[in-house]
Amino acid sequence: MTPNEKKQAVAEAALAYVESGWVIGVGTGSTANCFIDALAKIKGKLDGVVASSVASAERLKKHGIPVLELNSTGGLPLYVDGADESTKHLHLIKGGGGALTREKIVAAASKKFVCIADDTKLVDVLGRFPLPIEVIPMARSYVAREIVKLGGQPVLREGFTTDNGNIILDVHNLRILNPVELEERLDHIAGIVTNGLFARRRADVLLLGTDSGVKTMT
Repeated sequence: MTPNEKKQAVAEAALAYVESGWVIGVGTGSTANCFIDALAKIKGKLDGVVASSVASAERLKKHGIPVLELNSTGGLPLYVDGADESTKHLHLIKGGGGALTREKIVAAASKKFVCIADDTKLVDVLGRFPLPIEVIPMARSYVAREIVKLGGQPVLREGFTTDNGNIILDVHNLRILNPVELEERLDHIAGIVTNGLFARRRADVLLLGTDSGVKTMT
C-alpha cells in the first residue's frame, strides 16, 4: 500500500467510532483531510463538527458538513486527528500543519481521541520529527534561549503565522525519553502558547495503516 492508501484506510476505519447524532472534533493535516472526505459519506449521521483549524473548517463546509464552535457545543464524545509521530504508548508529536493549539484544545474537550496515521509515523522515541512550539511573537528570542538550555535547536518556521496570529518554532535535535515531563516543562516557559507534545492528553486509540491493513493500538 502507498502512504496515501494507508491514510485513506485509517480514515475509513475511524468512521466506525462515529455514532448517530454526535458532534465530533476533527483535526488538521493530510490524514485528517482523508477523514473529512470520508465523513462526507455519513454526514447525515452527524449533528456537526468542531474543526481545529480554518483549513479544516473550509474543507468540512465544502462537503456540506455543519461546522460548530466549541464554545457552543460543550464537551465532545470523539476527536479524530493525525500525528507527525507516535510511540506505542500513544504519546504523540503534532503540529506539523501548525494547528497544534486548537488541536490540543479540541482533544482536551473530547472524551475519546482516535489518532489515525500510517506506519511511518510509529517511532520508538519521539523527536526525530522537529517538535513544533507555538510562541507569542514578542517572546521568540527568550523562548529560543530557554529551549537551547533544554538541549533543543529551535528554528523559526519562515513565513508562517498560526490561525491565532502567532509564530512557530520547530525544535530539532531532541530525543524525548520522557514526553510528559518535557511537555510540562515547556508549558511553564513564558511566551509559549502550546507545545506539540500530546503526552498528558495522549491518544486513546491509534489506528495505524500498514501494508497488511489497519492495526488498532490502545
